[in-house]
Amino acid sequence: MRDLPIIALDFDSEDHVLDFLDQFDEPLFVKVGMELYYQTGPALIKKIKERGHDIFLDLKLHDIPNTVQKAMEGLGKLNVDLVNVHAAGGTEMMKHAVKGLRKYNETTKIIAVTQLTSTTEEMLHQEQNIQTSIEEAVLNYAKLAQESGLDGVVCSPLEAKLLTKSLGSDFLKVTPGIRPKGAAVNDQKRITTPEDAKQLGSTHIVVGRPITQSEHPQESYTKIKESWLS
Repeated sequence: MRDLPIIALDFDSEDHVLDFLDQFDEPLFVKVGMELYYQTGPALIKKIKERGHDIFLDLKLHDIPNTVQKAMEGLGKLNVDLVNVHAAGGTEMMKHAVKGLRKYNETTKIIAVTQLTSTTEEMLHQEQNIQTSIEEAVLNYAKLAQESGLDGVVCSPLEAKLLTKSLGSDFLKVTPGIRPKGAAVNDQKRITTPEDAKQLGSTHIVVGRPITQSEHPQESYTKIKESWLS
C-alpha cells in the first residue's frame, strides 16, 4: 500500500473518473466512496486497478455481523488495497468483517471509521449521546478496532498523536479533513494541513476537493504530495 496522499474520487460517473485519471502519468492512491461505487460498481474498480493505481474502497460497512461478513467476502474478491467498516457496529461485527475479508484475500488492509471529520463535540454529545470528549470517543473505538484484529482506523489528524501513543505507530491512522493552507473548509470540521497531519502521526491522508475541483489537478496534487512526503 503506497505512502501517497489518497485522492477522493468524488465523481458521479466512470467517464469523469477516467478523464480525471488521464491527467496523471504516475501511480496514484485513490478513494472510491459510496457516491461513485453505488453508481458504477465493481467494473470501475477493475479499470482503475488495470491502470496501476492503489484503491481505498470506502463503503463504511455497518450492519449485523453476518451481513457484514458476507459483504466483505465479496469485496475481498475485488483485490483493492484498503476497505473499511464503522467501529460503531461493535467488536463482533468487526471480527466478522475480518473473517469475511480473509476468506478470499490475505493482503487487503481493513480499518474502522471512528468519528467522521464532519462531527463536532457538540454533535457527539447532543446527537449521539456520547458524553466524553471527541478524543476519548475516538480512542475507545480505535482500541476496539485493534482488539478485533483490524489494521487501523479512520480518524482526524487531531487524534492521530493520541492513537499512536496508545496503540503504536504501526496501527494505521487514515485521516480525511486535509486542507492545504488557504483552501476552502467545506463541510469538514476537524481539519489540518498535510504538513500538520504528518507531524501529528497520520499514516495516510485523504484529500478530495482541493485536488479534484482544482483548475490544475495535477499541480495541486503534486504540491500536496510534496508537503506530505517532505
